[in-house]
Amino acid sequence: MIQSYPALSLSEWIKIIVELSKIRISQSVAMSALVGYILATGEISLYVLVPVLGTFLLSCGSAALNQYQERDVDGMMSRTRQRPLPSGRITPETVLRISLGLMAIGAFLLLFGVNVMAFTLGLFNVYWYNGIYTPLKRETTLAIFPGSIIGAIPPAIGWVAGGQSVFDPRILIVCSLFFIWQIPHFWLLLMNLSKDYLKAGFPSLAEKFSERNMARLTYAGIIVTIVNGLLIPFIDSDYSIFLVIALIIASGWLLWVSRKLLYDSLKESAIISVFLQINIYMLLIMNFLALDRLIF
Repeated sequence: MIQSYPALSLSEWIKIIVELSKIRISQSVAMSALVGYILATGEISLYVLVPVLGTFLLSCGSAALNQYQERDVDGMMSRTRQRPLPSGRITPETVLRISLGLMAIGAFLLLFGVNVMAFTLGLFNVYWYNGIYTPLKRETTLAIFPGSIIGAIPPAIGWVAGGQSVFDPRILIVCSLFFIWQIPHFWLLLMNLSKDYLKAGFPSLAEKFSERNMARLTYAGIIVTIVNGLLIPFIDSDYSIFLVIALIIASGWLLWVSRKLLYDSLKESAIISVFLQINIYMLLIMNFLALDRLIF
């Protein structure tokens, strides 16, 4: 039986493309590339729009390709069943064309508008996300560890766009923060959505650990994230005392507000709260790093 698809208006097409692009995540990816560029150059110029836009479009295309790859399991989960493909608003072939088009434009901008290294890092990230992490998370609960490499690459794209070496310790420590942060971030998400993941057949740590132990493991991950953040100023003597104080305050705040994960009686609202707070922490760190480089 051939499935029919409804005709779409322009506004509906825009809404679908925004949904396919996982726009909030892609905006965060672009912002981290912007921070990398500012750290490399100490300035914001019109040129920065090229690497930031290229990174953003690659992320949008990669997210759309991920939804194409996971269209079967998305329909099994409450959180994702209303996405464009499982809800039947668009054909898989159309999603594939949209994703490839977005990635092609993003790759073009990085290759011809920035440099070969930015292009290489961008394509590597797409390959790692769609070619390695997406199938791997169906096989093992530990997929988040190699998968977290995906979040560590965008700051490096901005950094090399600013003319710096990708092997510079100053950007490697920042990238490591983005890498480590994703692990407790994902575990917090998993604690709320474990039933959905299991329903779709994804292996989950929630099968192996009690909620209390998952919460303690996540809190340990938050501590490791905080320690990594506090190490950043020690790699580069150019950072100001402002950054050191700001990092200490933000770290102390996150450590305090996330202590609720250690409570014997853990409520769902507490997990959601810490999830939001760890995101705010990362947003603060990105802003502190950028402001310190631009002002001091």
